[in-house]
Amino acid sequence: MAFESLTEKFQRVFKKMRGESTLSEKNIEGALGEIRVALLESDVNYKVVKEFLQHVREKALGQEVLLKVNPSEMLVKICHDELLALLGSGETALKRGKPLTTILLVGLQGSGKTTTAGKLALRLKEKEGRKPLLAGLDVYRPAAIDQLREIASKIDVPFFSLGTKADPVDIALKAREEALSLGRDTLILDTAGRLQIDEPLMEELRNIIQKVHPEESLLLVDAMAGQDAVNVAKAFHESVPLTGIVMSKLDGDAKGGAALSIKHMSGLPIKFAGVGEKLEDLEEFHPDRMADRILGMGDVVSLVEKAQEVISEKEAARAGRKMLEGEFTLEDMIDQMKMVRRIGSLGAIAKMIPGMPSLTDEQKERAEREMKIFEVVVSSMTPYERRHPECLKNSRKQRIARGSGTTQADVNRVLRKYEQSRDMMKKMKGLKGGRGLPPGFRGF
Repeated sequence: MAFESLTEKFQRVFKKMRGESTLSEKNIEGALGEIRVALLESDVNYKVVKEFLQHVREKALGQEVLLKVNPSEMLVKICHDELLALLGSGETALKRGKPLTTILLVGLQGSGKTTTAGKLALRLKEKEGRKPLLAGLDVYRPAAIDQLREIASKIDVPFFSLGTKADPVDIALKAREEALSLGRDTLILDTAGRLQIDEPLMEELRNIIQKVHPEESLLLVDAMAGQDAVNVAKAFHESVPLTGIVMSKLDGDAKGGAALSIKHMSGLPIKFAGVGEKLEDLEEFHPDRMADRILGMGDVVSLVEKAQEVISEKEAARAGRKMLEGEFTLEDMIDQMKMVRRIGSLGAIAKMIPGMPSLTDEQKERAEREMKIFEVVVSSMTPYERRHPECLKNSRKQRIARGSGTTQADVNRVLRKYEQSRDMMKKMKGLKGGRGLPPGFRGF
């Protein structure tokens, strides 16, 4: 995930500051030196780094800060505020038009623009109840039009195209008429890309914007491109009136510097982030949450939102009642594991929990392997055995091991993990009145 290395380096800086009694010029300069290296190594633009450090220094050495008793927490707060300013707080919501919102997607060829058009249509349809129409304006690549048509069919969204012989401006105007006639409220225009920025491309985009007047003109950039992404954004925005950025591959091995630099260098806010290859993997970009994650403060809000998307209220209520009643079978444990899997990978979930250290690749693989072993072992038990694991003696364990392709040691390990979880649930029974429980569990 982007920013992982940067997060670890920020955490080391803050840990060192915990031993200080106050913020002084000496320890501030030492911390800023380490932060400077961390930001530059993460491919943040050097001008952005210079201004960021200058602002942090000025705030950290202010009289009000010097009087604070916890310099580490104060430095975290100052860095958080400055990261938020870099990422573009409060500018990420999409503008809306009446009766139709038109969104123009632009970018270089190969940036994933056509797939992102489908991702955006699906997100607006499922998360906001919008009725989008996808239109293919890339008359130079028939494959792009075919790809968009296929994506539209897959997500059950209307598609419009006039083929490769028509003028892109005419297609855009006709697509607008089609959207209105079908009662759609959102039109997403997938424009042509080029291998490099050229004047014909910019002229075409300017003509489309002049005729269609889109509420949003969004540039797709690849987070993996680093500073090249920043340069592309600046060049596009100097020639075309853009309103925002969609950053793809923010889940990959990108260092994250482009995301931290692009708003400051181009003036364009990041509105969406691609976090995977599936059509569901497009997230609204929240600068405050991203700042939290970069500084190792987690992102509980996003975690709760993801959980709400994949776990029904009925499932959550049932799990809550089980916990409060102290009842917890092997079947319940399997159900909880499946719910966790639906939220996301263990590594991704760990990043969203404050104070939770990032998992190494080896730890992620081991955890996933343990979950799979747990599932196959429990699946090899009879329904009675799952509800009454106390009946499992050696002969039954040997049968379960053979049936699941595991060892008896694996079966014993699964049972130990279950017993530990069951004991924890029994302790929660004492909290049935609701004292000490999270708000979401009270009242069951």
